[in-house]
Amino acid sequence: MTMLRGAAAAVARRCGLRAGSGGGKVAARRCCSAARRREWVPPVGRDSGIMAYNSRSRTKEPLVLAKDRVATWYSCGPTVYDHAHLGHACSYVRFDIIRRIMTKFFGIEVIMVMGITDIDDKIIKRANEMNMSPVALARIYEEDFKQDMAALKVLPPTAYMRVTENIPQIISFIETVIANGQAYATSQVNTDKRHGKDFALWKAAKPQELSWTSPWGKGRPGWHIECSTISSAVFGKQLDIHTGGIDLAFPHHENEIAQCEVYHQCEQWGNYFLHSGHLHVKGSQEKMSKSLKNYVTVKDFLKKFSSDQFRMYCLRSRYSSAVEFSDESMDDAKNLLQAISSFIKDANAYIKGQLICDPVREDILWERLASTKVTVKASFADDFDTSRAVAAIMDLIHHGNRQLKAVTKDTGSPRSSVVYGSIISYIEGFFNALGMSFEERQVAVKGDSSAVLSNVIDELVQFRTKVRHYALALPEAAETALVEGDAGAKGSKREEKEKRQQLMGERRPLLEACDSLRENLAAFGIHIKDRAAVSTWEMAEGGGQAEQQAQGKS
Repeated sequence: MTMLRGAAAAVARRCGLRAGSGGGKVAARRCCSAARRREWVPPVGRDSGIMAYNSRSRTKEPLVLAKDRVATWYSCGPTVYDHAHLGHACSYVRFDIIRRIMTKFFGIEVIMVMGITDIDDKIIKRANEMNMSPVALARIYEEDFKQDMAALKVLPPTAYMRVTENIPQIISFIETVIANGQAYATSQVNTDKRHGKDFALWKAAKPQELSWTSPWGKGRPGWHIECSTISSAVFGKQLDIHTGGIDLAFPHHENEIAQCEVYHQCEQWGNYFLHSGHLHVKGSQEKMSKSLKNYVTVKDFLKKFSSDQFRMYCLRSRYSSAVEFSDESMDDAKNLLQAISSFIKDANAYIKGQLICDPVREDILWERLASTKVTVKASFADDFDTSRAVAAIMDLIHHGNRQLKAVTKDTGSPRSSVVYGSIISYIEGFFNALGMSFEERQVAVKGDSSAVLSNVIDELVQFRTKVRHYALALPEAAETALVEGDAGAKGSKREEKEKRQQLMGERRPLLEACDSLRENLAAFGIHIKDRAAVSTWEMAEGGGQAEQQAQGKS
């Protein structure tokens, strides 16, 4: 059985040498001289107006796109053998925020592809432990990952691409690398390597392992070749942006670059590499990871905190910096969200005339709003500085709150509703664009929060049922009189009948309120059904008429 190995990344990418084509010292000297010639070259295209820290050049560079207002983006996806944890979530949420900034604030259409590693040593090992096929295991955890990302409000990529569905393309890619003189076959895994940094492109299959037929025997792809092939299959030899966690910068992304530049015979593949910082557990310098067994799964996290709270946590730091996770840091995020929500509620109350204040200095607020918009755009243009942008929003809220001090006596002065309406609109628009919501009415439809919604509706329907039963029931004395009767007292019957009609008239508003509640909830897809003794409810798929109309208008 053969083992295919790619030439060492530094040699293949920078020097164009075959591994083992010369002595170690000679190769090193040639590599250094070539590296100076192969420095990062600013791409030709359209300036997006954004400065981004590029790991390839190790400095901030103008983000220049090959096509005007269109960005091609490849994202390293998960290896699907277990539940996603918060370290994964932090990276994906941070890049989701960047994607939304590019789209909503700079008008850039993002075409994103994410590779799914669905065959791997860890997948095979876990499948054997669970006595199931690697393919079945991978499908289960792939779907699990997608559900976690949806719960965190991470936008799906334009396309997910599985490794197992691109095996012929991977084999063809390897053949081209061999033809270009930068890979070789070996019969032993380690002993026949020509260079210590050479890495596997195709791994020989072990007995009973899932494998594919190739010119080098049965086997499966190595790790690095997967992303090179998938990204090249979609975007060719030109890629604007490549993202992943900082732990992927070397060797994974270095090797991707080596393979792609050999395959495409190009001087520069992948113009911008953006890397997210690690998430650390409080009191530890180690990243959160499964191997260290110091992780919190996304599902467990969402039992305690909301997706908006986690997104605010991510917004408070630069995407490239390491962050410390703790309950205290999450409480800080929660407090910020509460402050924003409280301001929006107070400002809405002021607009509606429910909060009486002294005359407002509109000129100050208009000026603050305008300067906030400028600061936010400048912050995002400076390597997606979300912490500075959020600080600008909080400063705007501070100045808005200063003039929303309630007074006991209404002087009759006109309300400054327009400026506060504009501030609310901008703040809600800002957070909506970044994947969050501060609207007054929020209805959860998926995830763990749906259980809370279900319990709330249960309580509401039970309360309505009690009110309805009370409104329909006759008093015990009146009921007895009607059942038993009184042949010698027609006047008493007439009196009981009048009393009953009076009670029905008095309780009619309760029944009308019950009917009104049923009709109002039906508009949002929640249907109450009144039975003889109980009332039940169900939620329609796709929401109700009101939500569908709202979505249609948007």
